[in-house]
Amino acid sequence: MSTADLILTNARVLTMDPDHPRAEAVAIAGDRILAVGSAAQIWTLAGPATKVIDAAGQTLLPGFFEGHVHVGLGGADLTHLHIGHLHGAEAVGKAFRSFAAANPGMPLLMAQEAHYGILDKPATRHDLDAMIADRPIAMMSPDLHTVWANTAALRAAGLLNGAEMPHGHEVVMGDDGLATGELREFEAFGPLIAHAGEGRINLGIATGEEPHPRPTGAERAADKALLLKGMMHCAAHGVTSLVNMDGNRYTLELLAEMRAEGNLPLRVKVPFHFKPHMGLDALDRASAMAAEFDDDWISSGFVKMFMDGVIDSRTAYLLQDYPDQPGHRSEPLFPPERFDEIATEIDRRGLQIAVHAIGDGAVRTVIDGYQAARAANGARDSRHRIEHIELIDPADVPRLGALGITASLQPPHAPGAMDFPLQPTLSRIGAERWGDAYLCRSLAEAGAHIAFSSDWPVADVSVLRGIAAALTRKPYDGAGDERLSLMQVLQAYTAGGAWAAHRDQVTGTLRRGLAADLVLLGGNIEATDPREIPALGVSLTICGGRIIHDIGMLA
Repeated sequence: MSTADLILTNARVLTMDPDHPRAEAVAIAGDRILAVGSAAQIWTLAGPATKVIDAAGQTLLPGFFEGHVHVGLGGADLTHLHIGHLHGAEAVGKAFRSFAAANPGMPLLMAQEAHYGILDKPATRHDLDAMIADRPIAMMSPDLHTVWANTAALRAAGLLNGAEMPHGHEVVMGDDGLATGELREFEAFGPLIAHAGEGRINLGIATGEEPHPRPTGAERAADKALLLKGMMHCAAHGVTSLVNMDGNRYTLELLAEMRAEGNLPLRVKVPFHFKPHMGLDALDRASAMAAEFDDDWISSGFVKMFMDGVIDSRTAYLLQDYPDQPGHRSEPLFPPERFDEIATEIDRRGLQIAVHAIGDGAVRTVIDGYQAARAANGARDSRHRIEHIELIDPADVPRLGALGITASLQPPHAPGAMDFPLQPTLSRIGAERWGDAYLCRSLAEAGAHIAFSSDWPVADVSVLRGIAAALTRKPYDGAGDERLSLMQVLQAYTAGGAWAAHRDQVTGTLRRGLAADLVLLGGNIEATDPREIPALGVSLTICGGRIIHDIGMLA
């Protein structure tokens, strides 16, 4: 057997390998795991040049697999104002004015994490004008589906007098014939993002199209800088692989350039984003992306779609009326028959499907489409996914397991579990449906494969905070306890995410021959009160044998 380049010993190793769940040490040679075993066994692999890290009893895991993230948007988010901890116009206005003074040349002052009730009323451009009127400013909701802009921002983006939008996207208009300031869904606020200089990195989620004209070298460098900033932020939280849930060929090209430049820290999977206006021939682009980008570091091979919006703006598609707005259920972005056709064609091409579905109507439409694809093409190891599943009809719960559908869930999203407030979400759902909301244990017990993630920058990318949220969330009145055990949660953040992304033969478990992707926590997670898990911190992150985050473990 080869000599190890790096040994991590005296650790509490949780391998996520059911055949060998625990160990004391791991040896790495090159970019692969050389061996996993006892400290004595692994020490025999040391040579004169072997580096050794004494983990001092800390927990060592496979690198976290971030199964649903928007890394370029997250990189941009890190440069914005954050107001999730604030409430009321006075506090928000003060924060905006301080941010404006510190950023005199910024074309758009964007604030993130503006909860829907942050001003105690529906926000308008006039509310924002009262904060700052002479510069474009805007607030983004935590779910990234709504923006509120002041008059200067609307004017700069060409939206003040309204604009024609695709189905499901809206520039909300007032009685005066001008935009109110509320912009719903990505294409509505896309012009605003473009004015901020972040339009290219936003295309993957907004339109799924490629930038035109072709970006200059300077523009590509700026976009790569945002991707790198986002990835290094993820690495600091122990993430070694991620599924970037917005994408186009341009994103893949940037990642390939970064790798060629020796500047790609993480493994990244990128989809083709299929939009409602596209014809089936657009899937040729998805197939081409899958064929060209398919290795251990950069891959595609799947199609992302949106079936609905979000509950707080009442754009999530429900089977029943919203209790606080009788007669309104929203609508699916893809009619059921159309989605059946698209899902069948994607599946026929051997591609995976991942669909954002928040409301129970959207979830059922997606399940029905996957069932139609299976009926037409036969069963295969597709691992089709549903992203979020914030509300599901009880009759549909067992269908995920029966059809082999992955439930891609975000523990930080459940109101009250981490940063998201209980309201207005729970009122939008209605007390009689709280037992069907944000299910996790129920889906797992019914046989669904579970993968956990953050959806950053919708929620904090900190996996340790996500683990704590999953373990400590309280049941809603009349609802069951939807928590999983610590080992189930860790599985969902590692091997579960890798399996859901068809990357389980690359990473996700600590086994000889797999990628040397590891995270060393700052203590023993099994002996830590769940509420204190975030305080453990991440001591070391290793991806492909390279240390990409270190707080001083390797002296």
